[in-house]
Amino acid sequence: MACPVQFFFRVLRTVGLVLLYYIFSIGITFYNKWLMKGFHYPLFMTLVHLAINFSLSALTRRVMQSRTGKPRIILSWTEYLLKVAPTAVATALDIGLSNWSFLFITISLYTMTKSSAVLFILFFSLVCKLEEPNPFLILVVLLISSGLFMFTFQSTQFNLEGFIMVLLASFIGGIRWTLTQLLMQKAELGLQNPIDAMYHLQPLMFLSLFPLFLYNEGLSLSTSEKLFRVTELSPLLYSLLTLSIGGSLAFGLGFSEFLLVSRTSSLTLSIAGIFKEVCTLVLAAALGDRMSAINWLGFAVCLCGISLHVGLKTYYSKNKVPSLRQLSSKSPELELPLLQQSRDEAEDSAADYNDEDEEQEITLH
Repeated sequence: MACPVQFFFRVLRTVGLVLLYYIFSIGITFYNKWLMKGFHYPLFMTLVHLAINFSLSALTRRVMQSRTGKPRIILSWTEYLLKVAPTAVATALDIGLSNWSFLFITISLYTMTKSSAVLFILFFSLVCKLEEPNPFLILVVLLISSGLFMFTFQSTQFNLEGFIMVLLASFIGGIRWTLTQLLMQKAELGLQNPIDAMYHLQPLMFLSLFPLFLYNEGLSLSTSEKLFRVTELSPLLYSLLTLSIGGSLAFGLGFSEFLLVSRTSSLTLSIAGIFKEVCTLVLAAALGDRMSAINWLGFAVCLCGISLHVGLKTYYSKNKVPSLRQLSSKSPELELPLLQQSRDEAEDSAADYNDEDEEQEITLH
């Protein structure tokens, strides 16, 4: 009787973690799009999110250190600037351009175009030899590319400027996750835990995005009545509250991904990510995004390509040594590589969940 009960609670736990991941992932997409309708400063919004993520990750590190009694990793300035900076710059540009595109495009076009990040991740993974060449990858590329073309073909809500922005963000995202994979594979740095990685990445991300913010939004924001030239306190508090909610959602997304993968598996997150895209598109269409039959067909073709890639990754990973680390095909803004959990944390997790004998992995948003 204990086995069925244990299985039931495992299923219940998995469903709960998936729903938590959906709430944060889908929630931040629609929330940022809603916020951009009245607050036309996406780069400033991103900077606020980075500051909140850094504060919450620092607080989480302090709690983890007090509970375990083990000091958290702190990199030297040389390692920090030489090894972390490239990843931070690429990550900042990816997130900044993605949020910027919300000023121009719909959620459906954003979601679909962001799915092309899989192509760029594959490309840079092959270049850096993180992915082995496979003839099926040609089919994956063709399916995703043709699906993206069909989705944008004769789209009534197509915007070229926004499309180029999010496509450029997807390209930079391929560089971002390749660099992140290489960064997290360096065991001597000790950044296998996503909280530690977030803590070290956020400051450099803030500094790399700040000049672009000054150039594009600095002057207009300084004269805006929403923040610096407010005449009443309530609009200022409202702006700060809405920005803080977005930052909390961003941190919650990364944390929910970590919980989902560490308590289940990387395959669970990959499959959940595919259905998340379906939920996002359906919800966007219900809220006003206009999509034709050929657009829906293109989305279905793209999902087939992504699903094929997930299946191939799962099949070939079973025939590889456990130490081999690869990039994931899906991420929440899409776009997240699945990274191996540190050895100590894997042992602690196995002690708490002895029914999960596979090597656990973690993600970084």
